[in-house]
Amino acid sequence: MKMKSLFVTTAAVSLLAAGPLSAEELRFTLWTGNDAHLAMFNAIAEGFAETHPDVKVVYETIPAADYTQKLTFQLAGGNPPDLGWMFEDVTPGFAEAGVIEDLRPALEATDGYDLADFSEPAMGLWTDGEVINGLPFSTSPFMIYYNKDMFDAAGLETPAELAEKGEWDMEKFQEVAAALTAANDGKWGFEFKDGQGYDSRIMHALMPPIRAYGGFAWQDGECGFNKSEAVAAVTQLHDMVFNDKSIVPPGEVGDFFSGNSAMTINQISRASRLADAGFEWGIAPLPTGPAGASPVIGQAGIVVFSQGEQKDLAKEFIAYMTNPENSETMSQFFPPARKSVLESDTFIEANKLISPEQMAYVSEAIEEGRVLPSHANYAQIYAAMKPRMDALWRADADVPAALEAVCASIENQL
Repeated sequence: MKMKSLFVTTAAVSLLAAGPLSAEELRFTLWTGNDAHLAMFNAIAEGFAETHPDVKVVYETIPAADYTQKLTFQLAGGNPPDLGWMFEDVTPGFAEAGVIEDLRPALEATDGYDLADFSEPAMGLWTDGEVINGLPFSTSPFMIYYNKDMFDAAGLETPAELAEKGEWDMEKFQEVAAALTAANDGKWGFEFKDGQGYDSRIMHALMPPIRAYGGFAWQDGECGFNKSEAVAAVTQLHDMVFNDKSIVPPGEVGDFFSGNSAMTINQISRASRLADAGFEWGIAPLPTGPAGASPVIGQAGIVVFSQGEQKDLAKEFIAYMTNPENSETMSQFFPPARKSVLESDTFIEANKLISPEQMAYVSEAIEEGRVLPSHANYAQIYAAMKPRMDALWRADADVPAALEAVCASIENQL
C-alpha cells in the first residue's frame, strides 16, 4: 500500500467528566463523522467512565475512503491507536500480519457478556479457530433508499410497493431508474453508495447485481468477474450509466440525501442523514435477479491493535461497548450480531426514522444475506484491480474484455 500521508482528521473527542491530567487515554479510530453516531458513542464512553473514572476515550475520525491506508500508516509509523473499527474486507490481512489482538479471553472473562449470543454466521469472518480477531458491531445489509416524492411525481410505484408484489427485480430497477431520470430534468434515477461506486466503494457497487445474477467476485482461488453472470450484471450497470444515463456517471455528484438522485444503495446508519430531509423517503430490499433474492451484507468490527499501549483497557471497553445493553442502543444505526437483539421488537422499533415494516426488511436480509468478499491479500487485490475497473467506466468500454483484464490482474493474489 503506497504511503502518502499520516494526516488524520480528529472529528470528535469524547468529553468525559473532566478527569485529572493523568487520565488514561484510549484512542479509538472510526470512519463516521455523523453527529448522531458520535453523540451515541460519547454516551457509551460516559457510561464506561462511571466504572473507569480516570479513563478518557478519544474518537478519531478518518474518512472511509482513506481509512485503511491511514490506519496502516499509523501502525507502520509507531503511532498506533488502541482500538478501532475495521472493514470486513481487510480484516483477514490485518489478522495474518499479527497486528490485532485475540479478544476471546477478555470477552469470556466479562460477567454477563454471553458470547454465545452472537450469531455464528455473523462471527465467521472474525474468528480463526478459537481466536476472535474482532467483534462485529454492525452486520448491516445494503438496502435501496428511495425518494418517494420523486416516485409519486413520476407516477411510479415505489421499490417497497414493487417488492411487496414480487416485481422488484433488476429489469424493473433499470426501467424505473430510466423513467425517474426522464421525469426529473438534471437529476438521476440512481446513485452508487455514497457516490463512491467508481472509487472506494467499487465492491459495494458491483456485488449486489453480480450476486443477483448468480455470480461472484472470487472464491476458492478463482476469479469470478469474467464469468457470464458477472459480465451480464456489470453490462447492465454500464448500459444504465452510458445508454440510459440513469446512474450518476464518473465525475458527477448526485447526492441522494439532498434530493438529486431518486434512489441509492446504503445501510440504515445513513438514515440519520435524512432526519431533516425535505422529501418523503423509504427503504426497500435490493432488487432480485436470475439467482433470486441475494442480500449483501456489509460488516464492520472493532479490533484491538497489538502495538497499542492500552491493550487490556481497550479490550475492557470493547466488552462494554458490545454488551447486550449497548448493542441494543447501537442497533438504531448498526444492526448487531447479537441474536437476542435481532430477534427482539426493540430492534424492529429501534430506528425512529424507519418504520417497523421497513426495518423488517433489514432483519430478513441479515438472516438471508452474505457478507462482502474478503481476502487476506485484499489490499493487494484492490490495488491491482482498481486501474482495470477504471477502464470499465468509459462509454466505449468492452465490458467482457475489461472484466477479463480484472481477473488477469488479480489471479496471482487469489
